[in-house]
Amino acid sequence: MSTRDIEPVVFVIFGASGDLTRRKLIPAIYDLFKCKLLPENFALLGVSRSKLSDDDFRQKAFLNNELFDISEEPAETVEAFAKLLFYQPIDTNSSDDYAKVKSRLDQLDGEFKTAGNFVFYLSTPPVLYDKIPAFLSAHGLNRCEGSFRRLVIEKPFGYDSQSARELNKSLTEYFPEDEIYRIDHYLGKETVQNLLVTRFANSVFEPLWNRNYIQHVQITSAEPIGVGNRGGYYDESGALRDMLQNHLMQIVAHIAMEPPISPSAEAIRAEKSKLFQSLRPIAESEVAKYCIRGQYMASKMRGEMVKGYREEEGVPSESKTETYAAVKFFIDNWRWSGVPFYIRTGKRLPTKVTEVAITFDRPPHKIFRTDQDLHLAHNQLVMRIQPDEGLLLSFGMKVPGEGFDVKNVGMDFHYSDLAEADVPEAYERLLLDCIKGDPTLYAHGDSVEYSWKFVEPILKAWKNDDSIPVYGYPAGSWGPELADDLIEPAEITWRNPCRKLTEDTSFCEL
Repeated sequence: MSTRDIEPVVFVIFGASGDLTRRKLIPAIYDLFKCKLLPENFALLGVSRSKLSDDDFRQKAFLNNELFDISEEPAETVEAFAKLLFYQPIDTNSSDDYAKVKSRLDQLDGEFKTAGNFVFYLSTPPVLYDKIPAFLSAHGLNRCEGSFRRLVIEKPFGYDSQSARELNKSLTEYFPEDEIYRIDHYLGKETVQNLLVTRFANSVFEPLWNRNYIQHVQITSAEPIGVGNRGGYYDESGALRDMLQNHLMQIVAHIAMEPPISPSAEAIRAEKSKLFQSLRPIAESEVAKYCIRGQYMASKMRGEMVKGYREEEGVPSESKTETYAAVKFFIDNWRWSGVPFYIRTGKRLPTKVTEVAITFDRPPHKIFRTDQDLHLAHNQLVMRIQPDEGLLLSFGMKVPGEGFDVKNVGMDFHYSDLAEADVPEAYERLLLDCIKGDPTLYAHGDSVEYSWKFVEPILKAWKNDDSIPVYGYPAGSWGPELADDLIEPAEITWRNPCRKLTEDTSFCEL
């Protein structure tokens, strides 16, 4: 699609003086502009409480943005983009102030000939997610015959099932569901999108993608950093809400959904919705059996002493909020009946990595009766989402020499091998899709509610049942040792990956 095929638009960012705008949104939109992917008629309006002029905003968000280095960018490109940036200060809690937004949009719409098309991006605290749409509606900015009006919101999409339902009800009161874009930057990652292509574009994989051949599925999302100065915020959230309920459940959907009838947003979202409805609920009484939670403790990490979670700024000394969560669950449908899925996520783990590991069953009859046969590893397909993005397939090969000794070897592909490939940053792809009106990579309201419904019994049990322990784990380790007990049979363990995608994980960051 060329820029001439994309309808003109004014892109409005609420919370434009904040960190996300300077760190992610402006850099992503600039890259789209530089690559000539934006519509020819385009303008950006920043809206926030800060008292800034147009020029102040251009300097802060773009020209002198310490989070985005443009020193080597072509001067004429930088100058041309800066001229598209505008700013309107308002009190976002005051409905009357939105008259200023309407006036400014009318002006920009006429100047840039954007045909009344607006995208409203809420880079704001979630408490404003129901207020801003109501205020936009009060001034007639939510709908316009013959034009599109789209609303983009960042996670969290609620705090539990009830708040998610209430948020969806509030949003759809002012904007139709097909104009609401719930952004999850994980879905914008090229490698997450490639999960679907790997499955459905290759006949070597899809016939094996079921309970007859797959023993279990592991999903790991680890990061070495702690909560930093976000202790107060994080303590109200925790790993389950922060990562598993949204990002990782979307990855589960890509791995486990049925083939869509087409790559359209409607078809893919429909299959995701069916998948989420097939998740076997974990009763509160079963949480201790299927779920492990933990907190990182003070320890040396790469030679440096780091604080424990309860010692972090803003964290209560008796906090039970988890910085690590591991969950075992099942999907009750024809394809996945009886196949366990294991998800874990945590902070202060050894390295930053997100990957999916599909472990296949061993052959039903063992032909090669050697000592090594007792320890022969399962075939495994590893789909690395970040970093060192790529695929790794491990399988058995004969060791040269007499006899039939078998050794596991790896066959791999790395995105970095594609020297000509320009992998777009997640926000670039997602923002462009929103401007184009393609919601494929955005979360649907139904899916959000279903995923909250799945994790809510876990959250309730962890909150109300004092007998469920919070296990400590040393910073720099792979989490509580008891998390290994989730995986069955006993000889199967978590795959503890390196930063580099490799079959041998014996020697890496550890």
